[in-house]
Amino acid sequence: MDDLRLLPGPGLPDGLVIPDAELVERFSHASGPGGQAVNTADSRVQLSFDLATTRAFTDLQRSRALHRLASRLDGTVVTIEAAEFRSQHRNRIAARERLAELLRAALAPPPPPRRPTRPSRGSVDRRLNSKTKRGQLKRQRRAPTAE
Repeated sequence: MDDLRLLPGPGLPDGLVIPDAELVERFSHASGPGGQAVNTADSRVQLSFDLATTRAFTDLQRSRALHRLASRLDGTVVTIEAAEFRSQHRNRIAARERLAELLRAALAPPPPPRRPTRPSRGSVDRRLNSKTKRGQLKRQRRAPTAE
């Protein structure tokens, strides 16, 4: 197939191209419907990509991807499986799209830290007034005390 292209986005201002030679595809029998070719077609695709050895990433991108995808990695290799289609070609395309989306999310820069804010004076006054009214309403509902 062709090289894997990631479109420009957050963390990828110019996009990214992963050479086809760095992607490893394996094929096997997929479970589920398949008709006459169910036991002969190797339609399930396993697409593997080694994050540590790729030349497509900068050092910052590599460390960010390794950190964010740590739970999905086997060593430094991320693997995507696709078996939802009966066609091997469509499963290959689906696996590449999922890998591209996963890498795009992993390479996005972290969000800026939250800046703490304070409630406005008017909102504090409204909250305290509503609490006072609610307390008065509850006091009115009490049984009268015998004095």
